[in-house]
Amino acid sequence: MTESNRGATPVRVAIADDQDLIRSAVAAMLEPHADLAVVGEARDGAELVELVRRHRIDVVLMDIRMPRLDGIAATRRLAAEHPGTRVLVLTTYDLDEYVFAAIRAGASGFLTKDASSDEIAAAIRAVHAGDSVVAPRATASLVDFVARASEPADPEVLLAPLTARERDVLRELLTGASNEVIGERLRLTGNTVKTHVAAVLVKLALPDRVHVVIWAFEHGLVNAPEW
Repeated sequence: MTESNRGATPVRVAIADDQDLIRSAVAAMLEPHADLAVVGEARDGAELVELVRRHRIDVVLMDIRMPRLDGIAATRRLAAEHPGTRVLVLTTYDLDEYVFAAIRAGASGFLTKDASSDEIAAAIRAVHAGDSVVAPRATASLVDFVARASEPADPEVLLAPLTARERDVLRELLTGASNEVIGERLRLTGNTVKTHVAAVLVKLALPDRVHVVIWAFEHGLVNAPEW
């Protein structure tokens, strides 16, 4: 932990998975990260929802396939009842229809269960800060899932709320570029990029970068003529 983080309130994490071994392993992987605190575990979605109701949870590490209430339904319920709690899906596969459904339900992204301790910790910090996390190798699969059901729309109507520079930033977001890369490509400072990204999310009423990609493909924006 860096000096700047010493004394800071740890990010409160809950782990939801129906396998005891997985929950224990993930908790052990997070133990060395002093800025993260595992404050609860759940064996299914129903147990998780009760846990979040009783305790303040910042980030949930969510399995998808669980008994009683699965990860998709649990994510949807948390998004409605506890919007301040962010959900990060941990899955066995890079991407399948269940993971996509969880993202649509409100998850902030996903990692595979073979991710390292540092990768999981970094992803927790990212979603807690309001960012989204999608394994880079799965971006093409995400695009494919969304594109199958895309409905073309008039780009000028969709993008009317955005300024010309915000449209430039939106194009870069759809490539999966980080703020740093966007700044380099558009010759903008980091703070300016953050301001433009925040404006895009607010004007399009979208929670994070993952949903920007989903929104763009659902409306056929990516395959539309130059805008």
